[in-house]
Amino acid sequence: MSENIEAISIVDKFLEHTRLFVFCNNDAPKVYISSADWMTRNIENRVEVSCPIYDEHIKKELIDTFNICWSDNTKARILNHNQNNIYKRNKNKKVRAQFETYNYYLKKLQN
Repeated sequence: MSENIEAISIVDKFLEHTRLFVFCNNDAPKVYISSADWMTRNIENRVEVSCPIYDEHIKKELIDTFNICWSDNTKARILNHNQNNIYKRNKNKKVRAQFETYNYYLKKLQN
């Protein structure tokens, strides 16, 4: 665990989920995609890869997707060292990441 790293888990209707890492890097974000969850059972028994994203348009799209997911306050649970899995709630407009991500890409297709 780290004091400067936050993590959430979103379990919803669809089993799709991003494997995305964003490092802020003094406002010059570094973005990586990965092939699998970095769990012991995966790392020790399979070959997993991660790679950086250099294309600025793709990077922006991935960061937009990340921001949608990070805003989820319907299905997101906060992961912490106590493993409480408390739902992330706030008074903001309800955001359900799976549906908001779908709407994001639908709008991109329509433009």
